[in-house]
Amino acid sequence: MKLWDKGISIDKKIEAFTVGNDREIDIHIAKYDIQASVAHAKMLEKIRIISSEELQQLLEGLEELQLQVTNGTFVIESQFEDSHSKIEFELTKKYGDVGKKIHTARSRNDQVLVALQLFYKENLQLIIADTKTFFDTLLALAETHKEALLPGYTHLQVAMPSSFGLWFSAYAELLIDDVYVLNAALKTVDQNPLGSAAGYGSSFPIDRNFTTQELGFSTLKYNVVAAQMSRGKSERTISAALGSLCNTLSRFAMDICLYMSQNFDFITFPDELTTGSSIMPHKKNPDVFELIRGKCNKIQALQTEMILITNNLPSGYHRDFQLLKENIIAAFEDVKDILAIFNHSIQQVRVKDIDLTNEKYQYLFTVDSINNLVVDGVSFRDAYQKIGGEIQDGTYKPDMSKKHTHVGSIHNLCLDAIRAKFPT
Repeated sequence: MKLWDKGISIDKKIEAFTVGNDREIDIHIAKYDIQASVAHAKMLEKIRIISSEELQQLLEGLEELQLQVTNGTFVIESQFEDSHSKIEFELTKKYGDVGKKIHTARSRNDQVLVALQLFYKENLQLIIADTKTFFDTLLALAETHKEALLPGYTHLQVAMPSSFGLWFSAYAELLIDDVYVLNAALKTVDQNPLGSAAGYGSSFPIDRNFTTQELGFSTLKYNVVAAQMSRGKSERTISAALGSLCNTLSRFAMDICLYMSQNFDFITFPDELTTGSSIMPHKKNPDVFELIRGKCNKIQALQTEMILITNNLPSGYHRDFQLLKENIIAAFEDVKDILAIFNHSIQQVRVKDIDLTNEKYQYLFTVDSINNLVVDGVSFRDAYQKIGGEIQDGTYKPDMSKKHTHVGSIHNLCLDAIRAKFPT
């Protein structure tokens, strides 16, 4: 069944190419398609396009279909193009002409749009919640290990003293910035496009404010052309937001891979979280973090895909938009999986005691030594030259007792302030 079927057969090769894998993808949005159909049916009854008896039949049928989705028994068979045609077919099979009325004052365009917007809304909220869980884990680790010093690096060269508390809470605070961007994406998709039909509205006296309230949108996309043009724009915004989060996660995963290596040897994990080698029995490979890094980098590339598919398209609907669904939906699923496995794994990190008296860290405290001289009245430039000279002639002796007390430094992590910053 095709919603656009006019009784003319179509070349099977063309049909296979144009349908693509919509049936598989639409399983993810069927729940939201049904939810929007419920609101639409109620609106049709409100404006007296259908009777109250017809509304009750449609609501009964849609409830049954929603139960199938929940139970995992909802299937879009090969004779259907997508979830929309499957839903209308089932309603028509059960209620006859009443089922055929569900598409009144709608187009597949705004059906897809509203279902996707609802999917995006719910899944952005889930990702924000998962990010908060990960954020809380990192702050707890920062609190636990706040006294454990860690060499800090610039240019991958030993630079200045850091700490595990500073490291964990740094990534926690970066997650706040990512949530700001995710919230911006959430606000962008929290606009009801239903009622824009094929992109130019309807001659029916539909009540778009009613469906906006029924579906829980904060507002609606008033201009019907703007509603259609949000297709693609929403995906570009979302992919940028997911990419921002994945940038933070991939960099953290890279740090972990580096710090697990024998040359750094700052952290380790239980054997059951690592993998081995087929020929080297000593190996403990950080595969989970390497895959997190790779998956996150793949998701960061998604924004470019969304831009190139939609760039310079004129106003109105174009079939190119169909290509947006698959990878943006997959990205949501991947990000949720990444956050879950990252949170599970990082809680089992084992922080090692680092011997900062080791020769390779002998210059870790040179800046503190300079600052000590400045406190004693020496100018910074002269102090810098003095310590530099000691390094050159091999007489430098580090002072490891200096405390860093300013806001956000090693000995003043401000974890409560960072916790309070997380958007509520």
